[in-house]
Amino acid sequence: MGRGSSQNPRTVLVVDLIVRLAAAAEVEEAFSWYEQQRPGLGEEFLDVVDEALREIAAYPLRQAVLFRDMRRLLLKRFPYAVFYRVYPGTIAVVACMHARRNPLRWKRRT
Repeated sequence: MGRGSSQNPRTVLVVDLIVRLAAAAEVEEAFSWYEQQRPGLGEEFLDVVDEALREIAAYPLRQAVLFRDMRRLLLKRFPYAVFYRVYPGTIAVVACMHARRNPLRWKRRT
């Protein structure tokens, strides 16, 4: 690695990313809905979710705290958000919800 490299082995953060069952079920439900709208659209949704999870794992503190220690990352292209909490060595994905859903729904999972 050269001097200008952005990869510094001393700054690598290794964390476990856990997707809770409720969040996984929401992703599956959205996948099914999008797939019914147009074949292949559900797969595109999953690709965007995967991209968001990779971003959360790489930069867990980038998103602002919304409520208590809950953070939110809005998905690209789809009106969904991933809600997560950061613990030492672990990130817990609590919800993947449509942006128009009642916010009390994810707050109850805190």
